[in-house]
Amino acid sequence: MPATIRHHRFSSAAFAFLIMLKDWNSPIYREGFRACAPSLFGMGAWGMVVGVAMIKAGLSLPQALGMTLLVFAGSAQLAALPLIVANAPIWVIFATALIVNLRFLIMSALIAPRFAHLPWLRRTLLGFLTGDLTVALFMQRFPTMWQTPAEERDQVFYLHGLVVPNWIVWQIGSILGILAGSQVPTHWGLGFAGTLAILCILLPLMRNRPGFIGVVVAGAVAVAAHDLPYKLGLLLAVLIGMAVSMWIEEHMELAAAPEASASVTSEQEKRDE
Repeated sequence: MPATIRHHRFSSAAFAFLIMLKDWNSPIYREGFRACAPSLFGMGAWGMVVGVAMIKAGLSLPQALGMTLLVFAGSAQLAALPLIVANAPIWVIFATALIVNLRFLIMSALIAPRFAHLPWLRRTLLGFLTGDLTVALFMQRFPTMWQTPAEERDQVFYLHGLVVPNWIVWQIGSILGILAGSQVPTHWGLGFAGTLAILCILLPLMRNRPGFIGVVVAGAVAVAAHDLPYKLGLLLAVLIGMAVSMWIEEHMELAAAPEASASVTSEQEKRDE
């Protein structure tokens, strides 16, 4: 492809992205941003994990930066990195990433009809930026196809408000992970990135009492059962931690039910009086 054509397409994509950014002052855009805001911390942390993993897998700084900017698929990146380390054939790496990302076909089928009228470059950019969580949030806010131009504009702006902050936070986290990865001892390897990934999963689970106690119990069991063969201690820790968390949650709900019933009865009595 001639360099002038590549430059033109890159400039067009950058211009389309800037168009998405300029919509930030729209109320529906800001609504999309508020909807995705609670997940941005986890997105940044997950991006940092992938950034560290790329460096620990042996990618150079330019290679890691290129991968995070061009691929933007954390699960596929983590699946591909061990294959890169093992010098697997390129087709195996691409096939693995493709299989991991097949779930996006279903997501595309859900929202693609809403944006089929947009120019192809803008549709491509939206498809590139859209992820698992943004699709779920979008479908929750707009479960049906738009019927009027105003509804169509709202759906486009809302998706912009979801995907643009999501992409920016991911890139910030990933680039920080890439830069930090060079400071991590080499012998820690991908195991360090795996530990960070587990922490990113555990921390959100500890926001309530059942989750916190379940994580603590699972950690204690994992340490106590460390010597079991085939890493069965980890499986045992997960099962026991989940069971304890579910048991506590169930008993909390049972304890809360009489209080809620008593409150409703009291309000009914007050109305009767």
